[in-house]
Amino acid sequence: MEFESIPGVGAKTAAALAELDDPERALETGDVAALAEAPGVTQGRAARIARGAIRREHDDDGDFLATDRAREVYREVLGLLQDRTVTRYAEARLETFYPSGARSRIEEVREFAREAIEREADDAAIDALDGVEPLSEPSNVTVRDRCLATTDAERYRAATDAMPELSVEVVEDARGLAELARGYATVIAIDETFAGVDVEGDVRVEPDALEKPAEIVPERALAFFAENRDRIRAAIDVHRASDLDPDADLDALESALERLDADGTPAGDEELERLERAVDDLDAAAGTSESVANDRLRESIREQDVTVEGSDLLSLVEQGAGVDSLLSRELADEYAAAVEAARENLIDALDLDSGEAEIARRAFGEDPTFPVERDEDVISRLREELQAARDRRATRLKKELARDLADERETAQRLVRAALELDVELAVARFAADFDCAMPEIVEPAATDGGASATQRARERAGGVAIEAGRSPLLDVPIEEVDPVDYEVGGVALLSGVNSGGKTSTLDLVATVVILAQMGLPVPAEDAEIALFEDLHYHAKTQGTLDAGAFESTVREFADLATGGAGSLVLVDELESITEPGASAKIIAGILEALHENGATAVFVSHLAGEIRETADFAVTVDGIEAEGLVDGELQVNRSPVKDHLARSTPELIVEKLAGERDSEFYEELLEKFE
Repeated sequence: MEFESIPGVGAKTAAALAELDDPERALETGDVAALAEAPGVTQGRAARIARGAIRREHDDDGDFLATDRAREVYREVLGLLQDRTVTRYAEARLETFYPSGARSRIEEVREFAREAIEREADDAAIDALDGVEPLSEPSNVTVRDRCLATTDAERYRAATDAMPELSVEVVEDARGLAELARGYATVIAIDETFAGVDVEGDVRVEPDALEKPAEIVPERALAFFAENRDRIRAAIDVHRASDLDPDADLDALESALERLDADGTPAGDEELERLERAVDDLDAAAGTSESVANDRLRESIREQDVTVEGSDLLSLVEQGAGVDSLLSRELADEYAAAVEAARENLIDALDLDSGEAEIARRAFGEDPTFPVERDEDVISRLREELQAARDRRATRLKKELARDLADERETAQRLVRAALELDVELAVARFAADFDCAMPEIVEPAATDGGASATQRARERAGGVAIEAGRSPLLDVPIEEVDPVDYEVGGVALLSGVNSGGKTSTLDLVATVVILAQMGLPVPAEDAEIALFEDLHYHAKTQGTLDAGAFESTVREFADLATGGAGSLVLVDELESITEPGASAKIIAGILEALHENGATAVFVSHLAGEIRETADFAVTVDGIEAEGLVDGELQVNRSPVKDHLARSTPELIVEKLAGERDSEFYEELLEKFE
């Protein structure tokens, strides 16, 4: 794959992507987490790269959102989706969903969305998702007790690349191996030429070592699973609490993880734990055992009368004997009992097996001394024996566990990836549920016959939208308090109505429905039909009259749109505010004429709908959001625009109310002005 052909990817980013294990898969599936593993690529950058790859695949120019307000609505809608995610991955992954004019991309997401909205947002699954994150590679795995050895520079490079956790040494002959063996606990020679060498120390000749990393450097697999243990366990919980098909033995994987400690060492092996405790407790246990012997001997001496005759004392003195001889003659049994107590205490305290106990017994000798002291040489020998047994046991367990876990690595990655993608699906499902959404129907514009004019053919390409019981999620009120709106637009229309009647909210609803539909996602309506648009131009209400320069710029913008707007959806909110009302009506009428000729679909909100209709050279459709009256000073409004109806303004309603309440010629004459 040519990475630089992806929009927004330069040579540096392309080189970073090439370092990934399977960048093509990550790009094709929008796997933001995998792309973010590339050097220097953040998760946000990964989302933009994935979006660029999608655009390239579907030949999508990415220009659907043509104005600031259109982009604002998209970001608001996207934010509502992201608010319903649990993981940072899902939040970033949703960035790859965008409104597109490419039918193939829309259909691709619609297929995803149909399955997503069927998902159950189970509380247990959502709670478990809180612990799921993309798996990461540990960066600090270094093994210092063993090395690889070779005589060949090419093999050296291969070994360094294959096992960066180990030192790789270049030697010339068996003597070089012997020198390495003095500095490393284990030396692994990877050249066949060393077969049969006899070198002192733990030197192994394994030409196939690079092909079995789990055995040569089990720390790699153990460190990976230790680093990601909690994430994998959370993914297992997600699968158990949801309707995901794990396609794996969850119990076996969980059991393997239970055999691994947080620091990457084997856990749960009683024999290894016994040996580790024995090594750690040896000095303390030896000191305690000394105290046991001496306390017992002191007590024996206190309780026993020892009589030494003069001739015996003289004999002991002449022989240069001391208290040891006296103990040997008078307290031999008591001394033997004290020493035996020390030995048993040492053996019991360390929980030694028979072979280790045999060494431990020699730590307290038969020859009487006072105070009783341990033999440090024997204690050192016992320590070495215990350490060697511990290391042998740990190495064997590491290899066994690494072999088991190495086979589960792909399974773990698959489980975590599925859990993260479930979060994306559940976000769509919860969005659809929270805003009473439905999948819109994508329809084709009505076709004209072969003899159609250029204008008719342009109109054939025009899109349209029909919304039934739509509720805008952008309103700052609970969705159940939003009045449902029915509205249909195709071609060019003016939208009239009272102030605060919902005209801008209707534009927002149309924009939201179209954006979501062209993202391939469900829309906030009971039903909706969309004839796809090539782009969306949404112009928000201008605050105040524009100066001459700004006015000229705005007119230029609409001139460009009017001459190339076939297939566009144009939503404009009170364009008349850009200049004086009389001039505004003429300008808007001219823009609508051009849009009509070019086959665009447009809705212009205006309080000058009547004046614009009279000025335009074609029959402009005027829809109206009609106020039904005033009750206690509050407007009662039918939020659904009435087709082909010029709605009355708020001032007209107020004058009508006053005319009905008071018998006054003044109010009647004012009311006639509105007719």
